[in-house]
Amino acid sequence: MRINPLTLDGLDQLPRHSRRCVFWEMDPSALRRSREFSDPEFEKEAWLSMVMLEWGSCGQVATLNGKPAGCALYSPPGDVPRAKLFPTSPVSPDAVLLTTMRLEPAARLDGVGPSLIQAVVSDLVRRGVRALEAFGIVRGPEDEESAGKAGHECGPAECMIEADFLEDMGFEVVAAHRRYPRLRLELDRDHGWKADVEAALEQLLIAASLTVVDIEHKSTVGAH
Repeated sequence: MRINPLTLDGLDQLPRHSRRCVFWEMDPSALRRSREFSDPEFEKEAWLSMVMLEWGSCGQVATLNGKPAGCALYSPPGDVPRAKLFPTSPVSPDAVLLTTMRLEPAARLDGVGPSLIQAVVSDLVRRGVRALEAFGIVRGPEDEESAGKAGHECGPAECMIEADFLEDMGFEVVAAHRRYPRLRLELDRDHGWKADVEAALEQLLIAASLTVVDIEHKSTVGAH
């Protein structure tokens, strides 16, 4: 697995959904008006280009065997139209907003998520950012029903980060909500984020190993 900062020349390394998703990047009212004639991939590229030119790298991209495996996108909250619309808004003025954590199905047991968070934190610490915040989602039955249905390619269930995952990565709830809590990871002190990420990574690798062993065991039994 390789993780590299997102560049303008590397947009094709983003997962397919992330190349076209503008859930965070466009104002919802503008998105509804332009849905029939706009090109989401063009809009996403334009947004990424603007942020990178004005602020610097705003993403970390993971690849496995040269293929897209996942990405994490983040930026100043003022550049994210939807960030103003949550019941737990606004984002703290000293924080950068983590908007996207997207993993391809084949990468979900390879520790890609924790490694992406570690890359984001390393980048922001180097740049002197004090905190990283995110709007998490607490999933419910309605999310299971909408998953995969036409017209639901983008929406909270598909495009937001699970609150449980953020807490596993060391984020703490700073604005509670039954559906959309806002969470924060402090970056200006030795808060142990590296240990938290490494522990989560170890647990994922153990789970992946157990899955492989189970599959091999079933294959052996089936052969007999």
